[in-house]
Amino acid sequence: MTAPVPEILQDPAAEGETPDVAGETPTVEADPIPVAPDMPQPEDGMAGADALREAVSEQSMTIANIVEKLDSFGFSIDETRISAWSILVVIMVILGVIAFARVFSRLAHKLLAKLTAFDASQRLLGEKLLTIAVWAFAILIGIDMLGIDLTALAVFSGAFGLAIGFGLQKTFGNLLAGIILLMDKSIKPGDVISVTDAAGNEGFGQIRKIGIRAISVVTRDKTEYLIPNENLMINQVVNWSYSSREVRVKAPVGVSYGSDIELVTELLYQAVRETPRVLESPPPRVNLMGFGDSSVDFDIRFWILDPEEGLSNIRSDVLMRVWHLFKEHDVEIPFPQRDLNLRDNAQFQQLVEAIAQRVDKSA
Repeated sequence: MTAPVPEILQDPAAEGETPDVAGETPTVEADPIPVAPDMPQPEDGMAGADALREAVSEQSMTIANIVEKLDSFGFSIDETRISAWSILVVIMVILGVIAFARVFSRLAHKLLAKLTAFDASQRLLGEKLLTIAVWAFAILIGIDMLGIDLTALAVFSGAFGLAIGFGLQKTFGNLLAGIILLMDKSIKPGDVISVTDAAGNEGFGQIRKIGIRAISVVTRDKTEYLIPNENLMINQVVNWSYSSREVRVKAPVGVSYGSDIELVTELLYQAVRETPRVLESPPPRVNLMGFGDSSVDFDIRFWILDPEEGLSNIRSDVLMRVWHLFKEHDVEIPFPQRDLNLRDNAQFQQLVEAIAQRVDKSA
């Protein structure tokens, strides 16, 4: 059985074709490779690149037209021309500077909050200084981006600085006062200080925040006072928790002269020990202060550890407990008493008789 001869090995003469010249290699034409219709072609890639380039070019031309249009609206001051585009650039730079300063200030706050080697005052001081440095750096960057030549302002720097010095004297004074307060730790967030309102009434408030210009003090009735930092440097301030949070509270009590002094003292100690928030150590103390016109005067002295929770309310709690104990043991709290001596007087005697007669008639 004879195998079929491949087509390319058959005699070309048999097909009526002219044989190749001797010495030449016959060429064989291969069938074209079919191409999938979904496969990207080089021509398609070049067309896409051209389209993208044209789109970018058109977009650039559009932006350029917008910039040119904005730049065409403007006005001139002497030799300086101010256009809508330049104003827009200034606004964008200012917004960028503000955003930059705020972001880095928050990052500095989070970084300092993780430093446990420093106390609250030192961390707050570092935060304020870093905030000032970040804002100064951001402003310098903005000036550089706007291309402002500071050397041109050298002529006006003296007068400008003098005007700024007078105008911002209080502001810089409060800023320096706040930094000094944080450095010497005389005032720090969380401290309880005495606060006097506009009517002259003294109260107590807790420092919530120390700002660049003022401190925020919140009282027990949720009233928030903003006190300039400089006032705390000049005026006398009572800090109830400066070196220790232990605060001693006094509560005066008076009893009648017929009372048992030993029993009264025991009841006063019992009242103060049964009141919440009162510390056992240092122990409370009951003192006999003197003999008044109508009463024997005692003074209860006790300690608390949370002055921010209020002083008047704990004093009220102690006195309420004293009242109930005195009621249970029949201890009298006297009214003010006065002895009135009347001399013999004819007119006074007539007045008494007239009053007596009128009372009899009405009866």
